[in-house]
Amino acid sequence: MTLHPADAGAGISFHRTDVAADEADIPASWRNVVDNRLATTLGNKAGTRISTVEHLMAALAGCGIDNAVIDIDGPEVPVMDGSAAPFIFLIECAGVVEQAAPRRAIRIDRPISVGDEKRSISARPDEIFNISFEIDFEHAAVPRQALTMRLVNGTFKTEIARARTFGFADEVDALRKAGLALGGSLDNAVVISDGKVLNSDGLRYSDEFVRHKILDCVGDLYLAGGPIIGRIDALRSGHRLNHRLLNELFADDEAWSWVEMTDMVVPGAAFGWELESQFATA
Repeated sequence: MTLHPADAGAGISFHRTDVAADEADIPASWRNVVDNRLATTLGNKAGTRISTVEHLMAALAGCGIDNAVIDIDGPEVPVMDGSAAPFIFLIECAGVVEQAAPRRAIRIDRPISVGDEKRSISARPDEIFNISFEIDFEHAAVPRQALTMRLVNGTFKTEIARARTFGFADEVDALRKAGLALGGSLDNAVVISDGKVLNSDGLRYSDEFVRHKILDCVGDLYLAGGPIIGRIDALRSGHRLNHRLLNELFADDEAWSWVEMTDMVVPGAAFGWELESQFATA
């Protein structure tokens, strides 16, 4: 996979280099989500797909990257270590460039909510991007965890980016029979069995599980087409509900509006950025 700079206003898009040119392009948009069982998968009308985009999208959101073309020679974004940290490291190595255009954001103008009393996610007006997330699994190793974050001024990199995806060993066989999680291992996920974490290095944060759910949510919501200005509250939400929230939000023209971030009191967020040079990963 290689990330390339893109012009101001171009947005983020994927380009499959292993398929015909007229079938290769998939804009990174909520409109193009075609599957969200275990990860977020994008597709185009030609049937070309790219899966597990959420960790990379979260890294782009955390780094303030608005415009990029992502060349990839297969149907899935490299999983790396199961977090967004390797992508952020490579973006910072490549460097970024401030573009000569104000950065635009999606402002939440009135509350939107989807889900029920067991699982839900909502968005409501706020002056900055805040997210509050709560999880509660029926596993001793994954107790109830809740966290509220103001994702500004590098907080995503320092507090969220290193949190890894996680799964349960007793579910692996069923997932692989369904063609899912084929590449999962202790190198790219936290694996839980019999109430214990199997990874020899343990957890990176005491509440790594809820932090990763925030990471996933940030990546899924960046498919909106820009950063969100508002408060997100989530209870046991996942990729499917995250996508439903964007569907409901954009179905209501009075619930959101585009704003220039030069008009917002958001330190360090006034301008969009592009990659200074391309970089390659696995």
